[in-house]
Amino acid sequence: MTGIPFYKMTGSGNDFVILDGRSTGPEQWPEARVRAICDRRNGVGADGLVILTPMTSDSVRMTYWNSDGSLGAMCGNAALCCGRLASELQLVPRGEFCLLTDAGAVRVRSPDAHRHAEINLPDFDPPTPFERTDLAEGESWISMVTVGVPHLVVRVDDIESVEPATRGRFLRFHPALGSAGANVNFVAPETQSGGIWLIRTYERGVEGETLACGTGTVAAAASLAHRREARLPLTFRSRGGLELSVRAQLSADRVSEAWLGGEGRLSFRGVWQQPNP
Repeated sequence: MTGIPFYKMTGSGNDFVILDGRSTGPEQWPEARVRAICDRRNGVGADGLVILTPMTSDSVRMTYWNSDGSLGAMCGNAALCCGRLASELQLVPRGEFCLLTDAGAVRVRSPDAHRHAEINLPDFDPPTPFERTDLAEGESWISMVTVGVPHLVVRVDDIESVEPATRGRFLRFHPALGSAGANVNFVAPETQSGGIWLIRTYERGVEGETLACGTGTVAAAASLAHRREARLPLTFRSRGGLELSVRAQLSADRVSEAWLGGEGRLSFRGVWQQPNP
């Protein structure tokens, strides 16, 4: 069968089409083609597209597009999926390797445990208050933090009362964020006693709620720790129902040694027959 071989992977419900860079290159994927393969009715369907290209014996480049065809500097759950797949495709030896992204180099650990990986993200600046808009009912505060890509973190009382399609979209396009905007992550404790935190995300480039957001989860952990509402390490339950873990070192002027752990599961593989233009 002719066509484009692909791997469909999911990280806590955040799903991706991943291609082997030995058989295709980023220059072959204009926006329209990315949108076509990510289309959930006429394509494979995904929140984003990734091309994994081997660079050295222990490094792989991750080129990432959102489902709308826009390039993304970083995607945490895509990186977790790449951590599993890169070794399965023998692009790098199994164990630890370097994933090169447009947001910097990411260390990846892919242990033998099925479906799980860890990524060590580049250092980033601590969260800052976002005070350019009024709080909505049930919101306590909003923080701004860039973890590869910009994020707003919104502390809410009840995660089920959140309306990402309206409130999330409003904040994502807030004029104070400029033309790029930001992802918007709503967080609340699972119970009032704390423990696991719940998170929901409106993701730019997808322009809707996704079932998980890896860098958004790291942003949420840093924001909660910075405001002393919680202590690192932290565990979050995504909208997809699975848990992601975050540990990091937080100082007055830097967040370092940030590790995200979570699912990187191969759902299926296949061959995409691109429709005729």
